[in-house]
Amino acid sequence: MTRHLVDAHLHLWELEHHPQPWIDPESMSEIDRDFTAQDATAELAAHGIVDAVVVQADNSLSETEDLIAAAADGTAIKAVVGWVDLLGDVPAQLERLRGRHGGETLRGIRHLAHLEPDAAWLLRPDVTAGLSAVADAGLVVELVVRAHQLRVVTDLADALPTASFVLDHLGKPPLLGGGDGLQQWQTDLADLARRPHVVAKVSGLGLEADHDRWTADSLRPAVDHALRTFGPERLMFGSDWPLVRLTRGYTAWWETYLQLTASLSTAEQEAIDHDTARRTYGIHRA
Repeated sequence: MTRHLVDAHLHLWELEHHPQPWIDPESMSEIDRDFTAQDATAELAAHGIVDAVVVQADNSLSETEDLIAAAADGTAIKAVVGWVDLLGDVPAQLERLRGRHGGETLRGIRHLAHLEPDAAWLLRPDVTAGLSAVADAGLVVELVVRAHQLRVVTDLADALPTASFVLDHLGKPPLLGGGDGLQQWQTDLADLARRPHVVAKVSGLGLEADHDRWTADSLRPAVDHALRTFGPERLMFGSDWPLVRLTRGYTAWWETYLQLTASLSTAEQEAIDHDTARRTYGIHRA
């Protein structure tokens, strides 16, 4: 059976317009250049993927505007997870973004919360109010956090029971360290999974393992635990391209994902491959 995937997590950037200061030109030379919607579409096509979700990498409205423009150009980008200032007038910002050509492709909002000095930044009353406004507008609240912040996400999910949440990268399980850290991640992810309005992305795992030597077996503990706790119907595939180029590349991750989910039933594979992403981001079948 041919498996049809939606790539629910990739990034675009043109460094002249949206610098990425976290990119080290020596250790990250593979991604120290521009990556356009056309580049993404070519990479996806090489793996038989025609639908994708682009996710913000810069906390700026201008980047979100550019991502919306890219989605409006008829490429593989079908939905945008952008950024707004959660401490500002969220409805006004969303109205501005949705009023642009292609604005209907804006399906979610994310803030780089894992880079905030305050690990519980998401629980600040002013931030939570901004996220509530995002949810009230019918948009997904997308979350990128580190493993030690998973309990913050659980508290946030409890505080906003009518919001739809997406957890990126399974909450960054500490696969390289293992031990107590991995056990705590397992406990916290299982607790979060009890909140039915949260779904998660199987993505970005190579960055949490040995970048050059990870294998299917080294990633299996995270994927199997996610399958047990969330179930395929609340999980979705993501490549984290172009960052995946730092960890053996798109093809290696794509093949490994297919291997790690090969034992699922056809219905379960369809859920994690594309159904969850289509439902979450409102992506219609071609």
